[in-house]
Amino acid sequence: MSTPDVTVTVIVHNDAERLPRAVASVRRQTHPGIEIVISDDHSTDDTPAVARRLAAQDPRIVHLRLDENSGGCSAPRNRALEIAQAPYLMFLDSDDELPERAVESLLAAHRERDLDFAMGAVQRVRVDNGRRSTWMPHLVAERRTLDGIEADPRLFFEHLATSKMYARAFLDRHGLRFPEGIHYEDQLFSAQAYCLAKTFTIIPEPVYRWYVAPYAHSHAASISNQRDRLDNVRDRVHVQRLIDAFLAESGHESLREDKDYKFLKHDFRMYAGDLPHRDDAWLASFADIMDPYLGTLAPGAFARLPRAERVVLQLVRDRRLSDVRTAARGLGHGVAPREVTTDADGRVYWGDRIPDAEPARRELDVTDLELDTRPFFSAQFRHEITEVAPGPGASVDLAVRTYDPALRLPVGPQRAALLVTPGRRRLTVPFRLDPVRPGVFEGRARLDLASARLPLHGFEGVRHPVLRLRHQAQTHTGLLLAPLTFTPLTARVPYHAGATPHRVTIEPEGHNPGRLQIRWQPQGTTARVLRPLAHHLATPRMKQAARLAASILR
Repeated sequence: MSTPDVTVTVIVHNDAERLPRAVASVRRQTHPGIEIVISDDHSTDDTPAVARRLAAQDPRIVHLRLDENSGGCSAPRNRALEIAQAPYLMFLDSDDELPERAVESLLAAHRERDLDFAMGAVQRVRVDNGRRSTWMPHLVAERRTLDGIEADPRLFFEHLATSKMYARAFLDRHGLRFPEGIHYEDQLFSAQAYCLAKTFTIIPEPVYRWYVAPYAHSHAASISNQRDRLDNVRDRVHVQRLIDAFLAESGHESLREDKDYKFLKHDFRMYAGDLPHRDDAWLASFADIMDPYLGTLAPGAFARLPRAERVVLQLVRDRRLSDVRTAARGLGHGVAPREVTTDADGRVYWGDRIPDAEPARRELDVTDLELDTRPFFSAQFRHEITEVAPGPGASVDLAVRTYDPALRLPVGPQRAALLVTPGRRRLTVPFRLDPVRPGVFEGRARLDLASARLPLHGFEGVRHPVLRLRHQAQTHTGLLLAPLTFTPLTARVPYHAGATPHRVTIEPEGHNPGRLQIRWQPQGTTARVLRPLAHHLATPRMKQAARLAASILR
């Protein structure tokens, strides 16, 4: 084979099943001048045999096997760099893919002008539901060439090493390699590449397909999804300290606030959503790891955050562990605190007391949320289910408590309703919330799932009921938080005559806010055969025929 234009390194460890898919995506590239290095981090499954078979099928493929397992991504990438023949380099993980024009698009950017690297859009694909989205779309929305990271420090958020094609000369000139022996190596490598590069181009075309399994079992989850492990927290903070040291040593200290904001908005925020599900011992250890590092960050980085996130950060630093759980539920969804406290000057603070220390008063001051004056549709309430009990048939009885810390609701009973929409038709369950003390209302609702109107071919999916309030011809709809743990309730629901029977499960969400979660699973012949067919049929007439056939079989 003549000298290739681009070397694509596919790193792998014990992933024999998905490796062929990743390699096939490289072989399908529209640009043929490619070298493919399969860098195996000493796998102990069938990966070596699969890699050898792939290499035998295509002379462009080289199989490299490390003598011992490194436990990370850096060593297999670095070993591949040592043998790569091409002047341009890309990296691919074995559980991901390259879109077919990725190499062509990035190489074209390099050939237009002298670049240190080119980067493009990353497609995120949820393996649990197939949904696709673009990673950090605002950063790759248009084609542009930057003369250094200072032109757009927001790019620190796009820290993936795999979304880029590097000039080999650039990496060698700076001795830039992946740091070995640590996790989150992409963050340090990318920060260094951004700061050392004199010129790089961003293109809007997709150049990487990233498969995300957000709820994988801990033994199979990616490093970034192992957030329940305290070592994971330590590794992430350790890498941040290495980045901080590099910024100082390389003369890029002016970027520190932007980098710190990225850490708070992205890295810390990833843990914050899980904090309600952690016990006191874990939260105490988390605070011990985080607090010393948080004290080193630029004050301006905190000031750029939404107030709700600043509250969680301060409660962690103050070791108010129970309050951390409360504040972290519903981040980003306008969920109110259970109560607020007002001082003599009219400043409003999160929680049941005015903080003693000035830093805590600054961060827990929620006056700017305008809880008492914002429009009713955007008002902040907090709806919590305090009890879940099975009712008759396929129903469940819920005890609901609503917190109204700004006293927006009038004294007396309130009209409320639970709303849930499986398929296209909404199930509405009216009920009454009665006042129990100022700012707190309670009520009971029976959610009868057999009364939901589903499509004839059934509905498969998950829905989270919401709570609607009415006041003076205005409505407000908010999240319905469930107990963080309760025994799931399951029933087989026949539904109305002619409809598909379903297995319906009510359970806690188990992550993030911890909402009430309802899961529908169609059962029987229709679910196995006709429902998938009806889902893919394009014309209304054929959909009607499929539904008729379903009713006949039933």
